[in-house]
Amino acid sequence: MRRTVHRHLGKVVAGAAIAVAGTAVMVAVTLPGTAGADESGGTGQAAGSAGQQAGDTLGAAPGVVQQAPAEGEKGKGRDPLTDDETKRVEQVAVNQQLFNSMENVDGKRGPQRLDVELADPEPSELDNPNAPRRADVTFYDYKDDSVVTKTVNLDTGKVEQTGTQHGVQPPASNAEDVEAAELLLASPLGAGLKADYKDATGNQLTSPDQLLLTAMIYKATPGRQSGDLDQCGTHRCVRLFPKVKNGPWIDARDFVIDLSARKVGKLTG
Repeated sequence: MRRTVHRHLGKVVAGAAIAVAGTAVMVAVTLPGTAGADESGGTGQAAGSAGQQAGDTLGAAPGVVQQAPAEGEKGKGRDPLTDDETKRVEQVAVNQQLFNSMENVDGKRGPQRLDVELADPEPSELDNPNAPRRADVTFYDYKDDSVVTKTVNLDTGKVEQTGTQHGVQPPASNAEDVEAAELLLASPLGAGLKADYKDATGNQLTSPDQLLLTAMIYKATPGRQSGDLDQCGTHRCVRLFPKVKNGPWIDARDFVIDLSARKVGKLTG
C-alpha cells in the first residue's frame, strides 16, 4: 500500500513500488512535474552507483593533461565500446588547449564529461565491415554554457570532428547530480530537505552521499518564471528527486538548481 506523509517540503513519498530503485519514469509517475516547465533528461542514476564512474569530472591535476594510455582491448564493428577504448577516447579528446579553456561543474579547469558512445558510421561506410570505429565524446563547458562533442577515430587515435552547441542541455551526469545536491544542502532553501530526512531517518543530512539522486534537466518557459530561473535552458539547471537510501522519496521538485550560476531557486505558481 502506498503511503504519503505530509512533511516540511510538502510530502515524503513512500511505498514498496518505488522503494527498490529510482528511475526517471518512476519519478515522473510518483512526483509529477510542475506545469509551465519544459523538462527533459533524467539520469536515473543513484549517487555512488556502480554504473557511474568517478570519471564524470575529468580528474587531471590543474594544468596537467595525461597522455592517452596504450591501446588495450578493442571492440569490433558495432560492438559497444570497451573500457579501454572509453578511457583512451576521453584522453585523446582533451588536449592542453581544451583543458585550459573549459570549466567543469566544480568551477575548476577542464571540461565536464557527460557521455561517451560509439559513433554512427559515415554513410559511405554502411556496407563496409572494416569501417573504422569512432566514438563521440560529449562535454559541458560551464565557462560559456556550451556542449562540445568530439568524434575520435579509434583506429588512428585522432580527433576527426569537433562540434559546439549552445542552448542544448543533454541529461546530467552523476557528478552534476551530486553538485546540485551540495548546492541545495548549502542553501537556506535546503532546510526542508534536511528536516524531511531527519523525520524519515532520525539522522542529520549533511552530505549527498546519504541520498540516492535522480535529476532532470529544467528549462524555463519564457515569461512563466521570474528572476534567475528565466535563464534555465541557456544555463544548466536541474530539479532533484532525492531518495533516502533504503527509504522514501523526498519531494524537492519545487526547487531548481542553476549549476551555471551556482544558485538555488524556487518555482512559483
